[in-house]
Amino acid sequence: MSTIKTILVVDDSAVERLYLSELLYSQGYTVLEASNGDDAYEIAKKHRPDLVLMDVVMPGTNGFQATRQFSRDADLTNIPIIMSTSKENETDKVWAARQGAKGYLIKPIQKRQLFDLIIELLN
Repeated sequence: MSTIKTILVVDDSAVERLYLSELLYSQGYTVLEASNGDDAYEIAKKHRPDLVLMDVVMPGTNGFQATRQFSRDADLTNIPIIMSTSKENETDKVWAARQGAKGYLIKPIQKRQLFDLIIELLN
């Protein structure tokens, strides 16, 4: 992957989706949004984003489950997923990586941390 242009923001909080979307728009990214893991999967299948920013705690299919679903799908497995969560435990970070996440950010997400991680995933 050489560029990241389209990012799917997945969060059950409309406020959090708006915050992250505005941050990403301000840097020139195209942003797709989903409020849960099931919608995220459907949107990703249809639009093939270059990156997914995935909340963990959501009703229905949570972020860990959705990330595992992405990593097991041949069409989606190469899309990097960054978990965005208030869960700070080291075991959660390890579990996220085991599900296929390429990054892990603790809320509230800081602009600099987010963009540093996106750049890191490009290399």
